[in-house]
Amino acid sequence: MGIRERAADDHGERAGLQLVRMAIEMTCPAGVLPSEEAVLGLYGPEPVHEGEALAKAIIETVERLTRRTKNPTADE
Repeated sequence: MGIRERAADDHGERAGLQLVRMAIEMTCPAGVLPSEEAVLGLYGPEPVHEGEALAKAIIETVERLTRRTKNPTADE
């Protein structure tokens, strides 16, 4: 794969990750997803690092919802 193809793949990956980030920011509780700048420092600069942060945000959201369902009086 040449440089142009890799750049196009990287752009496509990042665009897809941006869509997932946008969905998480719109629907998940505040604080489950670090900012893009924080992801760079915490995880790294590659698309896989952003993916890791997004996955952790989704998992944290599901865990919070599960705890809330099991104990509806608990404050989060």
